[in-house]
Amino acid sequence: MSISDRYRQIVIETSDLLEGMKKKCEEGCRELRMVDQAAQGLAELQEVVGEIPRIRLEAKLTPVLLKAHSRLDESRLLLEEQGEEDRAAAVWELEQKIYRLLNDL
Repeated sequence: MSISDRYRQIVIETSDLLEGMKKKCEEGCRELRMVDQAAQGLAELQEVVGEIPRIRLEAKLTPVLLKAHSRLDESRLLLEEQGEEDRAAAVWELEQKIYRLLNDL
C-alpha cells in the first residue's frame, strides 16, 4: 500500500474513531476535542496527498502526522485516567499506525 493510501486510511480511521466517541462522550469532553483536532488536521491533506511529489512527502506529512499523534496521545491518556481501556486501546492502535507511517517516510 502506498504512503498516500496509508495516509488516507489513517484519516478514515481517525474519523471513524471520532464518530464512535461522539456516541459515548459528551460534547464538551476533552478527549473528544483532542481526537477532533487530530481528525481535522489530518483531513486537510486527505484530498491532495496523492498529488504531493514523493520527494516532498516527508516535509509535508511529518508535521501533520506528529501533531495528530500528539493529540491522539493526549486523548488516550485522558481515556486511561477515566478507566476507558477499550477506547484507549483503539486510540493506541491508531497512534501506532501513524508512527509506522512516520518511520516509512
